[in-house]
Amino acid sequence: MWVRDHLDGLWSDEDFLSWYPRDGRPGLSPAQLATVCVLQFLLNLSDRQAAEAVRCRIDFKYALAMNLDYPGFHHSVLTDFRDRLGQDDRADRLLSLALDRLREAGMIKEHGRQRTDSTQVLSAARELTRLELVIEAVRAALEEASRDTPHVLDDLVDAEWATRYGRPVRLPAQPSHPVTRLKQAGADACRLLENLPPHRRGPRADALRQIMVQNFLVDARGILRPRTEKDGRPKGAVQIISPYDLDARRAIRGNTRWSGYLVHVTETCDADAHVNLITDIATTSPIRDTQALPGVHARLRDRRLLPAQHLVDGGYISTALLANSARDDRIQLVGPVKASGAWQKKEQTGFTRDDFTIDFDRRQVTCPNGQTSTTWLEAPAMAPYTAARFTSRQCDPCPDRPACTRGKSARTVNFLPRHLHELQATNRTDQQDPRWKRLYATRSGIEGTICELVNAHRARRSRYHGHRKTHVQHVLTGIAINIERLASRAHHHPRGLTAFQLYLDSRDLTWECWWRQGK
Repeated sequence: MWVRDHLDGLWSDEDFLSWYPRDGRPGLSPAQLATVCVLQFLLNLSDRQAAEAVRCRIDFKYALAMNLDYPGFHHSVLTDFRDRLGQDDRADRLLSLALDRLREAGMIKEHGRQRTDSTQVLSAARELTRLELVIEAVRAALEEASRDTPHVLDDLVDAEWATRYGRPVRLPAQPSHPVTRLKQAGADACRLLENLPPHRRGPRADALRQIMVQNFLVDARGILRPRTEKDGRPKGAVQIISPYDLDARRAIRGNTRWSGYLVHVTETCDADAHVNLITDIATTSPIRDTQALPGVHARLRDRRLLPAQHLVDGGYISTALLANSARDDRIQLVGPVKASGAWQKKEQTGFTRDDFTIDFDRRQVTCPNGQTSTTWLEAPAMAPYTAARFTSRQCDPCPDRPACTRGKSARTVNFLPRHLHELQATNRTDQQDPRWKRLYATRSGIEGTICELVNAHRARRSRYHGHRKTHVQHVLTGIAINIERLASRAHHHPRGLTAFQLYLDSRDLTWECWWRQGK
């Protein structure tokens, strides 16, 4: 209702013209459907509950600018709209439209301060062991073939297949004869794929083929057998974990293990802002945070919402990103550069790379005892690092050798090109500045937004199968949080005062109210 009163809605039907054909029967208002989807995730409603709210609740009708006698629509319309929203980055476009309306109203600005963090998202698909995965993949392909090409199964399926694949797989923690059953499921999968022509295979059959490649191989004797670790099983970043969600992956971060995705949330955090608003939400596979940051900047650039300062944790920071962000987008990336992983740094003993003096003009490195490197190597295989090497004649007589290197060979110092090396050193120096620490402390506020997403809007568990639908869920949840924050900030009427009461206060005219006695 607040959005309807102050912004006249976040979208108009003209914003969705490219999503629909130019001819055909008139349908429902896409702007209204988008608003219903946002309200659905704001209140954690199912499709049936959201459709019932549109039909019965007067506040929904007011927010949607509907007549009181509007009969509503069938709940399946929301599923169709979300499917349309998941195509061609339309979910990001929907968020951009909402942010454009907020920027026009002066509630958000470019070149401010923003912060980003990520959290894990659990897939809607059930966790499966390898045996369960193969059996369920065969069953899913059989279900698909029974619907699309049932005649293919006539000479294939018998009573034993009916027993093995007639219902969803549910195995105990220690199933009987697991290796034998796995080989049997693999043989059945090969027979099924041989009977399905390539041009008649659907998504489930293609998923079965990929699962077979990842989990089985044909040895030198021509026998199909399960892959072992020695055979090179795929890593978690590419391994399919469910035939129903081909995008979800297993991931490990510290002591946290999960199967699903990552969601990266970016919000404003200006010191003078009345409310912090989410400006970008990215749903990715469990990749490194440094891989997700360029995409965040690209979307913010398209929305004309690039920040002047971007506060992130160490997972998003690399020296190359510090340089690229400043050069390409004029963004000051604020975050701690990871410390060196050398044993000298970890044990806080010995000579680290920072104890060596690098002379880029003379292309040589001087150690703490005054010895100068003899080799300056810029090998393509080591790019972008440069290696400066000392000789055994320099290192072996040195009394500080045990504190410098533990290898049999002489010391080698690896470092970045000059401009990146200086930027890295400057960043690490700034981290000791109290002003930098006070600025970086603002980043911790994003943890509250992550908590709001997870606990208030159930964003940690995906409602749907697949990356696209999960991303739609997160974008709609982010827009819902923005609406909730704007409606509760009391910007136009602080402390719940009316316009006339604000007028009296501005002219120091006293008006009595029991809760204002302390004013």
